[in-house]
Amino acid sequence: MTLKCSVLASGSTGNAIYVETATERFLVDAGLSGKKLEALAADAGIRLDSLSGILVTHEHSDHVKGLGILARRYKLPIYANDRTWKAMDSMIGTVDPAQKFHFETGARKTFGSLDVESFAVSHDAVEPMFFSFMHEGRKLTILTDTGYVSDRMIGMAREADTLIFESNHDISMLRMGRYPWNVKRRILGDEGHVSNEDAGMALAELVRSHKADIYLAHLSKDNNMKDLARMTVEQTLTAEDVHPGEHFRLFDTDPESPTGLKEV
Repeated sequence: MTLKCSVLASGSTGNAIYVETATERFLVDAGLSGKKLEALAADAGIRLDSLSGILVTHEHSDHVKGLGILARRYKLPIYANDRTWKAMDSMIGTVDPAQKFHFETGARKTFGSLDVESFAVSHDAVEPMFFSFMHEGRKLTILTDTGYVSDRMIGMAREADTLIFESNHDISMLRMGRYPWNVKRRILGDEGHVSNEDAGMALAELVRSHKADIYLAHLSKDNNMKDLARMTVEQTLTAEDVHPGEHFRLFDTDPESPTGLKEV
């Protein structure tokens, strides 16, 4: 069985991504209520009681809101780095120590035939990290919640067949929007979120030499729109001589409904 994934939810209100092989099944983050996560999983045809565990990227509530509930209900292992464990401990309630596992930034773990590698990003959490998954020659990379995309991050995502990639905001919408200036400055800063334009530039580096399916993720509810994100990213890629069909396919994600379970 090949590597498959479904973006159960993605956006500023909550995030959860499902990854599976024939023998391993993981959630990356659980940033919605337990009830909502169960409904989203059911919509995607996924059984949460079959999970191998939950991988945590960072402690913000839109990534861990339902983490403790799911872990307790389904007796699931949780994997996070040491600083993230300390930061989220009071947020997720009591979890059996036997369910707590450490996955340090920059480490690589093997679960059956699935290899998982973590890497650092630039975000205003204690030690945020994201993941690449490798199985039988296929690669999936998840990269959101970063203020910029460094050469090192590009290196970690290189040759991915599927990219779940941040396209958080339209810069003009953010600047003219209702957010107070300190929040705008945070989002635009090096530890904030990637804009549509910057997503397109980073993606051009990745898909120019290796065709990939791209899921535009973590869109702001107030400062972006699906059509705008897709149009801006595609225009940016095309301006870099990277073309739909030939180099990439673009897909939307949604904060309220899952994408189909798809082969990487």
